[in-house]
Amino acid sequence: MKKLLFDLFPLILFFIAFRNFDIYTATGVTMAAAASQILWLKARRKPIETTHWINLAVIGVFGSATLFFQNDAFIKWKPTVLYWVFAAILLGSHWLLQRNLMQKIMGGQIVLPGKVWDKMNYSWALFFIVSGALNLYVAFSGRFSESQWVNFKVFGLMGLLIVFVIIQSLWLGRYLKDHSAANDDQI
Repeated sequence: MKKLLFDLFPLILFFIAFRNFDIYTATGVTMAAAASQILWLKARRKPIETTHWINLAVIGVFGSATLFFQNDAFIKWKPTVLYWVFAAILLGSHWLLQRNLMQKIMGGQIVLPGKVWDKMNYSWALFFIVSGALNLYVAFSGRFSESQWVNFKVFGLMGLLIVFVIIQSLWLGRYLKDHSAANDDQI
């Protein structure tokens, strides 16, 4: 839970700053929070995850453009770009390097057949692609206000992630049972 809150720290501060000030203040606060995360981890000599670096880079580029041009379109693109970068990494490593990053990330915790790892990798990539597209729709379709987009960014995308993880856990559960039953038969 502590790690989850730490990872959500910039998002939580973005929401609070937006509610109390405006999108530009919230953007600056988020940029500072993302940089602070890296500095905190470095100071404590803790490993810095690749996702933290990617988030810092994306918020740095899109946040700076938002503040420099005083145009909120840049910060509205940030979740989409971040999600699509994650999807590109998952798919690119699979197609170009023949490496399944989901298996590399979670392989020490669970054992699954190769085809299931591939499906899991593709399902996460698809989730990121769809989430990025949904963000663009909410941000730029003209059907939602800036405040509604912020709510979607903070609560909607997080809710989608939680639902996706639950569905994926239920789907993986049947493979984990099959695998443990096969291991029991061998003993």
